[in-house]
Amino acid sequence: MKYCVIVPDGAADYPLARLDGKTPLEAARTPSMDRAAREGLLGLTDHVPPRMTPGSSVAMMSVAGYDPARCFTGRGPLEAADLGIEMGPRDWAVRCNLITAAADTLVDFTAGHISTEEARVLIEALDAKLGSAQLKFHVGTSYRHVLLYGGPGALAAETVPPHDVVGQPLRDNYPRGENSRLLVDLMERSRAILDSHDVNHVRRDLGKNPANMIWLWGQGIRPDLAGFEGRFGVRGSVISGVNLVRGIGRLVGWEVITVPGATAYVDTDYAAKGRYAVDALTRCDLVLVHIEAPDEASHERDLRGKIRALECIDRDIVGPIMAHGDVEGGLRILIMPDHVTSVEEGRHKRGRVPFAMWGRGIEAASGYRYTEAHAEAADVEVEHGWELMSHLVGRSGA
Repeated sequence: MKYCVIVPDGAADYPLARLDGKTPLEAARTPSMDRAAREGLLGLTDHVPPRMTPGSSVAMMSVAGYDPARCFTGRGPLEAADLGIEMGPRDWAVRCNLITAAADTLVDFTAGHISTEEARVLIEALDAKLGSAQLKFHVGTSYRHVLLYGGPGALAAETVPPHDVVGQPLRDNYPRGENSRLLVDLMERSRAILDSHDVNHVRRDLGKNPANMIWLWGQGIRPDLAGFEGRFGVRGSVISGVNLVRGIGRLVGWEVITVPGATAYVDTDYAAKGRYAVDALTRCDLVLVHIEAPDEASHERDLRGKIRALECIDRDIVGPIMAHGDVEGGLRILIMPDHVTSVEEGRHKRGRVPFAMWGRGIEAASGYRYTEAHAEAADVEVEHGWELMSHLVGRSGA
């Protein structure tokens, strides 16, 4: 038996007046996902425990089969794991966004989706001027980077994801609480360094948003995650352009598969992800394919982009993987978003998401399309999303 988990990040949404009351999933042409729902088990689940912030760092841990309420320590250490950053028992890893700020407003949480090459120059400049024996800036991908803190005291401040506060005042959303002054000071000092940097002079000349400030959030210590194969008895692998998803994979012992053209944005090479997933199924027991594009389109309030991303996922990823299952047999597929992302509001929301489980040994045939409303009508609910992995592989994972 082989297993494939396909995660269209942030695909779940709400009915929209401009779609005549349909959600993006309902409006999109998704024949392969619809087939999986129609022939398989369709239902609802929730990957975000109560009192936890809805977002991929929490929800993707649940998708992987781990209870976030017990295992999650923060987003930063997950991204640090993917970057190969060694964390001591008292170290804190902090997610570090390059952002665009104008006056006192957060304008763009991606700094115009800055290239990794440009970002490297800026992060290295920050490390040269703000780094120390206790503070180290590490280069990640595009606008996503990591700060490692090894100083005294816990970084237990309350922080806000920048994608949730676009267009809002900076100071109203700064870190608050224990040791927050350290984070705020670094954020404010970064602006003087970055705003006048040559990289940003060039970006402005080209009409691009400058990466003129950092935003620190999602801090945490290294989580203690039991190995996936030991829990579920299968060897896992992961395909994703997002550091935190790959970081979870590394921490639980999965093979991390690099796909050329995987950008973690709407321009990702969907077909390449589909090909690499099919190849992974020939040598691994399980492959998790994560696609960030619907979430990114939602944050940009790009409805057409979200629908287009869903259709590309269906055509280039779900379709080829299901076709492989038709030919080879012995395959189970689980399709589900990690969380709800509102394209109208441009932010993550709390709520249940639809899942479809299809393949060998899945006898229930819902007869429905893969949509939020049909998943509710199917009247199947798995209360805790992290339990779905056990249902998929037929092992408790205790």
